[in-house]
Amino acid sequence: MRDVMVLGVGVHPFGRFDDKSFEDIGQEAVKAALKDAGDMPWTDVQAAFCGTMHGGTGAGHRVLSRVGMTGLPIINMETGCASGSSAFIMAYQQVASGLCDIAIALGVEKMPRGFMRMTSYPQWQVLSGLALNPLEFSLRASRHMAEYGTTEEQLAKVSVKSHKNGALNPYAMYQKEMSLDQILNSKMVCYPLRVLEFAAPGEGAGAAILCSEEVARKYNHSRAVKVAAACMGVAQYGTSRCGGGIGGMGQSAKIHNEEVATKLSKQAYQISGIGPEDLGLVELQDTDSSSEIILYEQLGLCPIGEGGRLIDEGRTELGGDIPVNPSGGLLSCSEPTGASAMRQLAEVTWHLRGEAGRRQIPNAKAGMAMASGAGGNCTVIILKK
Repeated sequence: MRDVMVLGVGVHPFGRFDDKSFEDIGQEAVKAALKDAGDMPWTDVQAAFCGTMHGGTGAGHRVLSRVGMTGLPIINMETGCASGSSAFIMAYQQVASGLCDIAIALGVEKMPRGFMRMTSYPQWQVLSGLALNPLEFSLRASRHMAEYGTTEEQLAKVSVKSHKNGALNPYAMYQKEMSLDQILNSKMVCYPLRVLEFAAPGEGAGAAILCSEEVARKYNHSRAVKVAAACMGVAQYGTSRCGGGIGGMGQSAKIHNEEVATKLSKQAYQISGIGPEDLGLVELQDTDSSSEIILYEQLGLCPIGEGGRLIDEGRTELGGDIPVNPSGGLLSCSEPTGASAMRQLAEVTWHLRGEAGRRQIPNAKAGMAMASGAGGNCTVIILKK
């Protein structure tokens, strides 16, 4: 396997765009990535992978036909909220194996408003009113509070941090700071989680050009970053995220196996030779504020049960020793499912290049992007200078 570089990234802002189609949004991200890759001609791209959850049949084909019908293979993928990063990993593997020299990964979404209606839930769960994401998240949050003493104030502090960072991000859906009182006084959705502690559905797109080192030298090698590790998998029986969105039939009161985020992050640390202490930043799946605290622990940023203390001590702030979601995360950016992980990867790339503007992490040399989706899907990707 050969080294793979991220040569160019492009993001369409996240939010709601009634005047733009699914294809419009995706096309803008692709063209931005090509420009960012040193004005790479579309005809140089040899393979394409598109992640989307709501895009329908031939989603990538519909977007990319607007850029040019060159006959390149286009593979459409769906792994829930990890769809974009799964496309990225498939593009990475294509280049790493030598099957092609240049591939593009695309994530794009226009989500319906309101709660996600996923066809993965069994019918009994739909009819009983239990096929709603907030329920799953709140149960997980309540268990963490009961086992480790995590507080409602600590959950709210995650949202305060995310909105503070999001106010610095021109690609975020919500670019407004929120106080602790505003978060704690916002409407309760499903105890202990309030409306300002959930990620909203949205629209947006992200794209990345991946290539061999030889190609990177031809275009703009000084701005390229290396894919140090790209791991993907599915949660197993007896874990908190197993079977997410497919009925939760894999959860157990007696058996507890290693969480998929823990398993994959360990793999990524071993493959890359980069440990959690070496990461300049982490972008992770904060579908709700409790998920961020739980993932601190599962990714090895702190011991199990100490995620709440990490947010209390300010260590995950922009000025902390391990900044988490400097973009504002899903809480500020929203979560267009197919696009969200591609935005994470673009954010990490910008920081490693020193191009993240007012939210720039000084001297960032490595960063992680972690996403999880329905069915227990999970990806962990580490990029480095």
